Amino acid sequence: MSLSVFEGFLSTPEMLEVFAGPSVVQAMMDFEAALARAQAAEGVISRDAALAIAGVCKAELYDVEAIVAASRRAGSLAIPLVAKLTETVALFNGEASQVVHWGSTSQDVIDTATVLVTRRAMALIDRDLSALIASLLALYERHGHAPLLARTLMQPASVTSFGFKLAGWLAALVGAQQRLHAAAPRALQLQFGGAVGSLATLGTQGPAVARRVAGLLQLPEPQGVWHTQRGDWVSLGCEIGVLVGSLSKIATDWALMGQGEIGELAEPSGAGRGGSSAMPHKRNPVSSMFALAAAQRAPQRVAALLSAMAQEHERGLGNWQAELAEWAGLFVSAHGGLKALADAAAGLAVDEARMLVNLGSLRGVVHAEAVAMRMARVVGKPKAQALLEMLSRRALAERVELKTLALQALDDDAVLRAAVPRADVETLFDPHVAAASAVARADEALARLRPQARALAAAQPWALFLSGA
Repeated sequence: MSLSVFEGFLSTPEMLEVFAGPSVVQAMMDFEAALARAQAAEGVISRDAALAIAGVCKAELYDVEAIVAASRRAGSLAIPLVAKLTETVALFNGEASQVVHWGSTSQDVIDTATVLVTRRAMALIDRDLSALIASLLALYERHGHAPLLARTLMQPASVTSFGFKLAGWLAALVGAQQRLHAAAPRALQLQFGGAVGSLATLGTQGPAVARRVAGLLQLPEPQGVWHTQRGDWVSLGCEIGVLVGSLSKIATDWALMGQGEIGELAEPSGAGRGGSSAMPHKRNPVSSMFALAAAQRAPQRVAALLSAMAQEHERGLGNWQAELAEWAGLFVSAHGGLKALADAAAGLAVDEARMLVNLGSLRGVVHAEAVAMRMARVVGKPKAQALLEMLSRRALAERVELKTLALQALDDDAVLRAAVPRADVETLFDPHVAAASAVARADEALARLRPQARALAAAQPWALFLSGA
């Protein structure tokens, strides 16, 4: 796939290879070979013709760059490819050259080839999504119960647990993988309809040929041609976009928690990773950067896919072609972000001690809500809330612990003193006690998510199509 250096480095060599010219051309050749074999099996063409055609359906026999260059003048990558294939077949079997691409159309070969390479792309996405989920599950086992400062509107809020935040990340990723497993089979189907979708050239043999082509390519046979009905296809693209959005949420949290002033998380470093050309002390969150860069690009690509759905009659003019380009770009950027996070998650450093330090640095005001709710049972919520708001302001202004002020207020108020034991208030300032509810909710969530993640990882619906599998 021809990309600028700045775009290429945001992806992965594996995904770039999936959508590269030789890979796409080979997928188109795979369609042509399967078509010839299927037609021979149904008696549409001779077996000798099928052998002649299939025998030269190898991308390495052709000048892929020249075919791609010629496609601009032709208006379709299929036209120069079929022409070169026909020329090559004619060198060995003149009769067979007359039935190359018989009964098919350019969109059949291009769409089916795109399905074939997307199947490989999905194998990469699924593999690395499972790896990321597995690393986060392992992180939960080690650090899930650690108290953590929750932040709302970018400001300190109250106490949660690191596991509660992890459970949110995991729920989004497991849900994304479930939806991809459901959406992809509907999208990754054979495209085969001939000139206007009716398979008219093949007559009554058309459906049988389609079934055989689908079987040879290990693709589902669609209920009907989808030349300009792109709903299932675009739905898969939308799910990839949602996955990128979920990855960007995780990357944002990692980057913010990894800021030097916060120091609760750190991406792996060393061997030149995350360094600075000018500042030796820097530990830049480069994996988060890749995911966030993908998130800047994916929404526009998904929007383009949706916009391209308004296709004219039986073949789109410009919109289908735009969709093809955006499709490849979406997967290229998505895998760049996913792989970066998956690689980093395995070595993500969690600093529980720093989490406690950050909680303690706020003079205990993050416990104000819990203390107010305990006192509200005695004096009512408005009075208790007003009291803790005032005490919190004093704690920060006077650099004194809210716990000290709250206990003093308890001693000074006879009604509170009689009804609220000092031990109750003291306990509310224990960060582990404060995090208990978040810990319980996260443990409940993980009890559901673990078996779901295991089942998804074991399914591996496209692993067979990974290179070298």
